[in-house]
Amino acid sequence: MMNGSSTFEGYVPEIDATVVTRILDAGGTIVGKAANEDYCYSGGSHTNARYPVDNPHRSGFTAGGSSSGSAALVGGGVVDMAIGTDQGGSIRQPASCCGVVGMKATFGLVPCTGNLGMEYSLDHVGPLTRTVADNALLLEVIAGPDGLDSRQAHCKVDRYTGDLGTGAKGLRIGVLDETFGLPQSDPRTDAAVRDAVAAFTRLGAEVEKISVPFHSYGGSIWMPRAAEGCLATMFHGNGFGFGPSGVYLPSAMQRQAMWRAQSDRLADTVKLGMLVGEYMLRAYGGRYYGRAHNLARLLSDSYDQAFARVDILASPTLPFPPPRRPATNATREEVVGTAFGMTINTAPFNATGHPSMSMPCGWIDGLPVGLMLTGRRFDERLLYRAASSLELHLAREGITGREAGERSLPAKAN
Repeated sequence: MMNGSSTFEGYVPEIDATVVTRILDAGGTIVGKAANEDYCYSGGSHTNARYPVDNPHRSGFTAGGSSSGSAALVGGGVVDMAIGTDQGGSIRQPASCCGVVGMKATFGLVPCTGNLGMEYSLDHVGPLTRTVADNALLLEVIAGPDGLDSRQAHCKVDRYTGDLGTGAKGLRIGVLDETFGLPQSDPRTDAAVRDAVAAFTRLGAEVEKISVPFHSYGGSIWMPRAAEGCLATMFHGNGFGFGPSGVYLPSAMQRQAMWRAQSDRLADTVKLGMLVGEYMLRAYGGRYYGRAHNLARLLSDSYDQAFARVDILASPTLPFPPPRRPATNATREEVVGTAFGMTINTAPFNATGHPSMSMPCGWIDGLPVGLMLTGRRFDERLLYRAASSLELHLAREGITGREAGERSLPAKAN
């Protein structure tokens, strides 16, 4: 229960998280605790206080983050399912890097009770699995209000396995133009994603290009909440903040407060995030945090207008293949660049709370490529329907699956 940080080494909480209780009640077996990035403040897999997490398909490359260990264990075949958290892409990014399915469900659908928070309005919990069907099944188990997490107002649950195998005929898929051809995009990734989306037409769906110009500002709208908000919740608020109703873990808050006496041991990514948040708060008094929340309404409306034309938005999860993990002697710039360079396509949907999932759609140099599918709020069932249809098609074509890439390497549980 380290939260990736030496501050929490040896910590045991008072209670199980709600998602853990629900998995156990449904007959699941918890076989271990996975590693994640230091305070979850990295999209790479190199900042855990003990060890970096290796990509299960090609050693020396990133497993993505911040839920790096969860995705690597699933991608390496060590476990069937795992739980991740996602504040800016931390389920979907490692899912893409490790060739697994990862769902950031609608904001509030899965309770965060028993989790350390990062930023109240960005926190999501969700499943990482080998297959779409397993993902839908696990979401059925963990979704729904628990009466303890105030993020869960107006929560709507569904039977997410209900439409698996019914095909994609009649679905309208929009290829989100603003997520392709970016300065950091690898043309091979763009091509793999476009080819996978084009397969929807052979499955009876309608595919069209769609533009949401405001999406290009999504990262800027997300960033003040990720910097100022995370500073307030994680560090000034000792992991839970002050004010939101819900279950607090006093022992975790007390342990989190210990960072003040050992801040030199925090990863550079965490230090940078703290300094940016503190500077913005001191220099602007919360102005940009407030503006980011207000502008998120416009961003959300822009996506909702697009969903009047299409059912699903399709895009690359990452605009490039998994990069190499920074070496132990890497510069601070390399460490931070790898950690923060992954969120450009994923973070906007944290700012709005729309459900968004990553599924494998191809391989580049023995490393997986992820396709991201995003839908209307609480419409996860439709996303699973589309994803399961495409998953079966890609497997039949030999495009995805263990046989299509290099032999998986044993995952390290750390």
